[in-house]
Amino acid sequence: MDMLKHRLINRIAETIDSEGLHARTAEGEACKAITFSRYMELCLYDEQEGYYRSGNVRTGREGDFYTSGAIGGIMGHMLARYIQRAAAGNKGESVIVEWGAGTGAMTAQMLGAWVEEHSEWLRQVDYKVVDDHPAHLQAARHRIETLHQNASGVEINSVSYSSSEEAIETLGTIAENRHFIIAANELIDAMPVHRVVKRGGMLMELGVSLSEREDGIRFQWAHMPLSSNVIARSIEADGIPMVEGQETEVNLAAEHWLAMIGGIVRSGMLILIDYGHRAEEYRAAYRMYGTLLCYKQHLAHDDPFISPGGQDITAHVNFTALRRAAEQAGWTAAEETTQLQFLIDQGILDLLRSHQDRDPFSETAKRNRAIRQLLLSDGMSETFKIIILTKGDFRIERIQKQPESV
Repeated sequence: MDMLKHRLINRIAETIDSEGLHARTAEGEACKAITFSRYMELCLYDEQEGYYRSGNVRTGREGDFYTSGAIGGIMGHMLARYIQRAAAGNKGESVIVEWGAGTGAMTAQMLGAWVEEHSEWLRQVDYKVVDDHPAHLQAARHRIETLHQNASGVEINSVSYSSSEEAIETLGTIAENRHFIIAANELIDAMPVHRVVKRGGMLMELGVSLSEREDGIRFQWAHMPLSSNVIARSIEADGIPMVEGQETEVNLAAEHWLAMIGGIVRSGMLILIDYGHRAEEYRAAYRMYGTLLCYKQHLAHDDPFISPGGQDITAHVNFTALRRAAEQAGWTAAEETTQLQFLIDQGILDLLRSHQDRDPFSETAKRNRAIRQLLLSDGMSETFKIIILTKGDFRIERIQKQPESV
């Protein structure tokens, strides 16, 4: 075990000791436990050793997982098309923010698409790249600077790079006559979640306690009272009762983030792209163990205690709860659809090209393959959802949809 992870494990153990509440292990023994949300927060976002705060780049071939932005540049191209059309119907300059931008793959795709079209609109755009991993921001800066060096024609007004904390401070100072367009691709699924189980007819929280062994500190599940009444109210508001023994997740961090962004944005649009379900699917009786997953070296498993700080921890997004929280925070849901339908609406099929080239690595072949992967790969493009929210006087120009059968 490397020193960083050893320090993080000790820090989590100290947190359980200092913050832990009364709980019981699976065997019924009394113990102290913190919420899983607190454990996940430490694993992913601890300032020194958290997975998204330290170490190497986490995405791509050398990382632990891919995002849709890594597939052939297509997703960024389609998103760029949508954003430009949406912004066209609103007066004033645009501030575009990509929250959780990672290494800037989708950023470069969108900027590249706008540059290729020689769009004069770019001269009115300030683009802000937001990520909390120093290596990701460095990679994004390098990627975009390279794009600028190779581009010709219209250039974007400005591009800046910041952590989420810095971005919140900056956005709050921007003039009122500018509108925000915020895009977040696979951001919500990485926010810390509370885990809940129905046991003996009651909702209990699944916490994390110590399991000290001869080979060192280990962590284990524990049962504890709900840490907040908001958890129960969120589950009740979904209208899908849990069955006995069922486990699920509640993402209060996402609700807080939506409220925080809503407090900053006076006029604008928020585009959330993530994998998840409506409540009736998210909490269906056959989904007994929730949606929690971990990723390490492109392998998925469901044990969050194997490598604290050394693996990604994620949960699917409950889009019913997300939309409800957004509307409570002052946002209006303009559209909610699957990634598949969104891509078709934006004309992804127009990008397909017939060709006689037998080289599978030709640019045309690679682009066609990327389009097929986005649309057809394991049904993920239907599991991925897109919700588009607006606030203030921002209006989205309606685009005639193509039929799904196209």
